[in-house]
Amino acid sequence: MSRNEFKNIKILFVDDEENIRLNAVSYLKRLCDDVYSAKDVFEAMDVVETINPHILITDIQMPKMNGLEMIRRIRQKNKNINIIVLSAHTQSHYLFEAIELNLVKYLVKPIRHDSLYPALIQCTKNLNENSCNHQYLSSSCFYDSLNKTLYTNELPIKLSKRENDFLQLLCENANQVVTYDHIQAVVWEDDFMSDDALRSVARNLRRKLPQESLENHSKIGYKIITIK
Repeated sequence: MSRNEFKNIKILFVDDEENIRLNAVSYLKRLCDDVYSAKDVFEAMDVVETINPHILITDIQMPKMNGLEMIRRIRQKNKNINIIVLSAHTQSHYLFEAIELNLVKYLVKPIRHDSLYPALIQCTKNLNENSCNHQYLSSSCFYDSLNKTLYTNELPIKLSKRENDFLQLLCENANQVVTYDHIQAVVWEDDFMSDDALRSVARNLRRKLPQESLENHSKIGYKIITIK
């Protein structure tokens, strides 16, 4: 297995059975670094909202809400996330429901490498071909969220890790204000985010972006303005 195809890919695996979840995460971490897991639909929805994964792999039968209903709710906001459904069921009504949700693959358990890996490769191909990964800040400047690179006049612009993480988060929530708490959780993670530290990152990033594309909303957060 090669990790090159999965560089910068974020995967979320959802299943209420702990052993299946742990084994799946162990397998997926052999492919990429950013692997997340959830034991039910509501935990998964929180991860989707916060992390915005590129690939979602989910079971159907789970407590509280089934996986297909979760996918319907996610699709209302996110048309681009690649989704693989895992199920012990082969009944036609599940298959018909799944088809309507624009899935990459419907796999019947138990899941094996020779069935899951090709589906994951198809997901990465879809992501690389999807122009939605390019957030344009001007006609000559865009951020490639999949490869985590800012381009101006087709040339890559060097960003620090914090600048890149900050810009990535803003572009994932383009034209919406991202709160200070959200920035703290995603960009600083377990470190303390002081006001001065955030202002410094924003100031340095602003120098590398088109004029007026990065907005500060006092006492709320920051917003990136994209044109498409």
